[in-house]
Amino acid sequence: MKKSTKLLSSTAIAAIAAVSVVTSASAASSYAAQPISSLSNVDISSMDIETALMMVQQERTRLLDAQLQAQIQAVQNRNQQIADLNAKLQVAQQNGDQAAVQALKSQIDAASNSQQMDMLRLQSMSNKRNEAFDLMTNFIKKMQESRSSIIGNMR
Repeated sequence: MKKSTKLLSSTAIAAIAAVSVVTSASAASSYAAQPISSLSNVDISSMDIETALMMVQQERTRLLDAQLQAQIQAVQNRNQQIADLNAKLQVAQQNGDQAAVQALKSQIDAASNSQQMDMLRLQSMSNKRNEAFDLMTNFIKKMQESRSSIIGNMR
């Protein structure tokens, strides 16, 4: 019993640390649209450890979802910007304005490079969100296995 309590305590500390890292990353992110965290308003001292950890994991997943949505919006905005620049480029080519064509091509190249970086960030955030969801699922499974083991030992 002491071993499982120690494991749960270390898991709780790790989960709370993970949420604080995600929360601080969310606050530092230029794409963060949500307030920091509603978890800090909850008194977890009156909860059992399973409920507290579950709340922490759900909050982490919620924060990552919000960041993911903001990053998707940034990618869509960048795609729209590139489409607008391509339309302007086509008009400049039809008018034979070589200076404008060169300027627009350089803007399109810069926007494309930024869009590729945005896509890498999006992929990274998607991976983090999937990891958080997997962690939450594994936690639920382990808690269920612990309950089953405890009940089995009582019989």
